[in-house]
Amino acid sequence: MKLKVVLSAAAAICLGVSAAIAAGEPQVVRQEEMKKVGGAMGTLGGIAKGEKPYDAEAVRAALTTLVEVSKTFPDHFPAGSETGMDSEAAPAIWQNMDDFKAKSAKLTAAAEAQLASFPADQAAVGAAMQAIGGTCGDCHQTYRLKK
Repeated sequence: MKLKVVLSAAAAICLGVSAAIAAGEPQVVRQEEMKKVGGAMGTLGGIAKGEKPYDAEAVRAALTTLVEVSKTFPDHFPAGSETGMDSEAAPAIWQNMDDFKAKSAKLTAAAEAQLASFPADQAAVGAAMQAIGGTCGDCHQTYRLKK
């Protein structure tokens, strides 16, 4: 009986260590960051489409998330992280890192501009989505692998 407990504990520790190691991998971090961006864009999109009521705090939180993530996003693409973990990152990122960083900076600037002018209603959130979405699409066309 004690052996089963010890083996179960050892297995749990190994799984925990494996998860902790994977959590620090750049591929995992950038996937988590893109999920944050997707959530923020989903919030804005829901408001813009009228699926959710206008909520100034939700808009502010979404725009703030976009600013914060886009400022550090290129940092999660170090050399050697080109493959693995079912990444959708195209090899072109590492071949054109300066352009990739510039595209991320455009997202930062677009989100900061929308945060500064702050969309005050559903229509303004829709306009903000268009301004920000263009930067997302521009980067994804070049640097995201289609799966």
